[in-house]
Amino acid sequence: MVCTMDLLPLLFMAGVLAPVLLMAAAALIAWRAGGAAAGPWRAFHVLSAGALIAAGVALWAGAGAVPAASPGSLASALGVQLPALGLQRSALGVQMTALGLQASTLGLLLSVLVQLLGTVIGGFSARYLQGEAGQPRYVAALAAVLGGVHLLLLADHWVVLIAAWAWVGVALQPLLCFYPDRAFAGLAAHKKRLADRVADGLLIGAAALAWTEVGSGALTDLWAHVDRAGMSAPLQLSALALVLAVVLRTALLPVHGWLIQVMEAPTPVSALLHAGVVNLGGFVLIRFAPLLEQALPARALLLAFGLATAVLAGMVVLTRVSIKVRLAWSTVAQMGFMLVECALGLYTLAVLHLTGHALYKAHAFLAASTVVRQTRLQALHAPAAPSGASLVLAPVLTIGVVLAVLSLSGRAPWPVWWSAVLGLAWAPLLWLSSAHTRVAERAVQAGAGLLMVAGLTAVALLAHALPFGLRDAPHHGLGLVALLGMAGLYAALALLQSQPRRLSRWRRWSYAGFYVDEVYTRLALQLWPARWTPAAPPRPGLEPAAVRLVDVPR
Repeated sequence: MVCTMDLLPLLFMAGVLAPVLLMAAAALIAWRAGGAAAGPWRAFHVLSAGALIAAGVALWAGAGAVPAASPGSLASALGVQLPALGLQRSALGVQMTALGLQASTLGLLLSVLVQLLGTVIGGFSARYLQGEAGQPRYVAALAAVLGGVHLLLLADHWVVLIAAWAWVGVALQPLLCFYPDRAFAGLAAHKKRLADRVADGLLIGAAALAWTEVGSGALTDLWAHVDRAGMSAPLQLSALALVLAVVLRTALLPVHGWLIQVMEAPTPVSALLHAGVVNLGGFVLIRFAPLLEQALPARALLLAFGLATAVLAGMVVLTRVSIKVRLAWSTVAQMGFMLVECALGLYTLAVLHLTGHALYKAHAFLAASTVVRQTRLQALHAPAAPSGASLVLAPVLTIGVVLAVLSLSGRAPWPVWWSAVLGLAWAPLLWLSSAHTRVAERAVQAGAGLLMVAGLTAVALLAHALPFGLRDAPHHGLGLVALLGMAGLYAALALLQSQPRRLSRWRRWSYAGFYVDEVYTRLALQLWPARWTPAAPPRPGLEPAAVRLVDVPR
């Protein structure tokens, strides 16, 4: 037993670092492979499977390595030092202080999720790109992105955090521009590059302010300082800069356009982006929860961006026709909603949102062809608009179901106002068609919707019982603002559904994304002029609209 306990920290450290090293090795092999595609793909599949096994071993060994300690005790709060290994056991995991890394329970779970998705996306990509030129370059970039994400999940130092996030952004560029003749892909990559560089500057500013105030770049030292001395003006500014950096990295309005236009990239790249990369902002905010809990201006700013994004993108989704574009706008809306949860201090729900969205969007993009066929079949039936009665009664019933499930469980893991927000978010599940149907069919439809709402509430309750190592800190004032915003979104969606002809002009604006991206595109090209159109002349008979839209200074 003693030997096993001595082995667990070694297994843990090897499992924690292996995904980063194995993905870096896969990237290096592919980069040096030349033009052959079979070798890089074989190496990627083997090393990716090894990284997935290592991440699972780290999660298992980390759980076994945590010593028993009573909640709230000094041992539980500070951990048991292992100087010989450079490790620190705690209720949140094992900290490799000398390397500026820390493995937390949440980080380990997300590491397994990221590598699982990366392995599946890699297998799909090998079939999807069969016969395409430039596959070694694709493999190298995919592996580099996964390695950077793993490093970010371990970051416990400002330098590691900034370097890892920048690494992910740089590695993404070859994937976004895999087809160099697609102008909108080049434009999307250019706009993302600009947003990333501004975000890097904001993160460096946030790090400088916090480092100067605390005297250390370690994030655990920052949490201890905030807990001991509270928030000072430099730390408030640091929190504001951090929030703005996350907004830029997470594709919130007004810098969301690159995520929509990146549909020009291969489908598995879209799956990687929507299932993993844009979610990183949520993880970073959860990681910085000790700082944000005491930074009300930063939380208010985050709520403003997140709520505005969720409301506007939620209306745009209803007007779009293209399946992949609708999925992209859905991601923008979901990222806004997830950052609203972080701003309100509902970190456990944000983790549930993050993991559920990652799994759903990976499946949705990789199965996009099936979704297209299903949508065409549904279009043949021309479904009628929801009835006015269901639009009015749906939120009342969903809120009632959420409150009833909470009452039966005997627990209240979130405030009452959040139950109302969830009810409004899930109300469309109870929208019934205005077409003449039998009462029995309507009853079955309504019953299925109510069961789905009850099941989703039960899943949210279950998430609060899982050992994520998180402590929610809801803010009631901001929560009421969020409730008003969600009520406004529901009212707007209901009006678009019930009065489409009277609101035709509003619907056109919504279809155009309220022209927010056009403003950002012009600004981006003015601040950082670049030739994003293909160098070769267009083929005869084709006149790309992108070439006519922008006059790039030479």
